[in-house]
Amino acid sequence: MSKGLIEIDGSLLEGGGQILRIALTISAIKKIPIRVVKIRAGRGKPGLMEQHLKGIELVRDMCDAKLNGAQLGSTEIEFWPNKIRGGTYTSKIKTAGSITLLLQVAVPVALFADSAVLLNLTGGTNTEMAPQVDYYTEVFRPNMEKFGATFDFELKKRGYFPKGGGEVKVTIDPVPHLNPVTLTDRGKITDIYGWSYTSGSVPIRLAYLLAENAERLLKEYGHVAIQKYKEDPKVGFDNSSGIILVAETDNHCVLGSSGLFRKNAKVEEIGEEAAKKLIDTFKEGGCVDEHTQDQIVILMALAKGESKVRIGSVTLHTKTAIFVIELLLPQVKFEIISEGTTNIIKCRGCGT
Repeated sequence: MSKGLIEIDGSLLEGGGQILRIALTISAIKKIPIRVVKIRAGRGKPGLMEQHLKGIELVRDMCDAKLNGAQLGSTEIEFWPNKIRGGTYTSKIKTAGSITLLLQVAVPVALFADSAVLLNLTGGTNTEMAPQVDYYTEVFRPNMEKFGATFDFELKKRGYFPKGGGEVKVTIDPVPHLNPVTLTDRGKITDIYGWSYTSGSVPIRLAYLLAENAERLLKEYGHVAIQKYKEDPKVGFDNSSGIILVAETDNHCVLGSSGLFRKNAKVEEIGEEAAKKLIDTFKEGGCVDEHTQDQIVILMALAKGESKVRIGSVTLHTKTAIFVIELLLPQVKFEIISEGTTNIIKCRGCGT
């Protein structure tokens, strides 16, 4: 192993792209040189795919890093970060690779730049195997704001599988530090709302069908208001259909789920599946849902003070995030306390 590099085994735990994303984020913010080996070894096609490569290159540009081994199919990279600089950065995924996954790695890094960061990103906005970009803005962003940070978001075009081609602009102002949070009492659900959409040649009646099946299951938990619409052809020109659901509580918790139409699936199943995922979150009693919990631990680790967050079941992605963070930041330790159907994650952040 090269001198001064911390080596991370990408085959462990989740065994996919998340290990790489978490490692790059912490490496860039804390200026820790890393070597990641066995990248995506747990996947059917190991190594870097287009979206992973673009994520690495984006963070490289943001912190003027020295980078070795970053090419399609590579299973090993070395990354030496420097100072994170503000400015405008562009990343174009040629496939429908997820823009949301680019945001997951780049937004926390941008929070610690020396001036504002503008990201121009191209790729998939609403795709399988990643949260839809609407989830990132409507569910993750409110949770991020509890730590004292946010971002501005402009959707220019949507990109669906398999073509991609979506375009977004994201502006992030740096913060002096992240604030610790205590989210241990979810409270009562007060609002359930969302968006059900179609685009291209998909008829709008399918948006109504998606919403109706979600509303049918969710109505026992309170008033449900789901907007049904067909995307403007200038914004969403390819064929797609999906749904994003959000729930808020009287203690300001924000939870969510989503569904995306896929080949050979019945339209009514998509709305039902999204509703059931949200209901499962309700029943577990956590203050964040499964897709926010693994991202929020990054913010907890970087916050100035002790954070406590109640979650439901600890996902493999969360275990993976904690593993990578503790490996790179030995001064940061997480504690998970089981309480019935929930768990409380505790962490005293490093305050950077």
